[in-house]
Amino acid sequence: MSTLAEQIVRLLEHNPGLTDREITDSLRGHSDSQQPINQRCHALKDKGILVRRNRSDGLIGNYLATQAGNYVASLRDETVQKLINDNLSEDDVKRSLEKWLIGEGWQVQVAWGHNPGIDIVACQGTKRWVIEAKGNGSLNAMRVNYFLGVIGETLQRMDDPDASYSIAFPDIQQFRRLWERLPALAKNRTGISALFVDKNGIVVRL
Repeated sequence: MSTLAEQIVRLLEHNPGLTDREITDSLRGHSDSQQPINQRCHALKDKGILVRRNRSDGLIGNYLATQAGNYVASLRDETVQKLINDNLSEDDVKRSLEKWLIGEGWQVQVAWGHNPGIDIVACQGTKRWVIEAKGNGSLNAMRVNYFLGVIGETLQRMDDPDASYSIAFPDIQQFRRLWERLPALAKNRTGISALFVDKNGIVVRL
């Protein structure tokens, strides 16, 4: 069975510019909530697979995009699968962390998509763990901004002296190097740890 992301891509191959509501109606039915479609379309946008922009009627349409920004009629199966699997969005990272934390005995609350608040709050007895996550990004400069931004967000969350605090990223070389270059003094003073998530859902804590 194809994933929701693959279903959306296939639908847009032949119907470019559909809104989230129109995609939902086609794939799930008129009575179904469009929130899962909206979240997945945003994730595909973050991966560079979709472009979301206003149509002539003012509604936001979803379009398949090449790197040059042109719409494409079709994508080969292996290309779509590689883009979906290898380029983890923020929600992909959160989803893997949620599964991992639950497996470790934590109760987990997740702020999905663009919902405000702490990305992940995990509780286990009296222990509390606050995690801020970012997705892969498409450019090196973007990843640097993600890294610095998530550290700032985490520092602003530090209002509980008994809680643990972590930042989480896809497990790619650039994020690893950015973490390695962060001075040990800064890590020790703040107590922030890093979580790296690969495409198979494996989580490494440093």
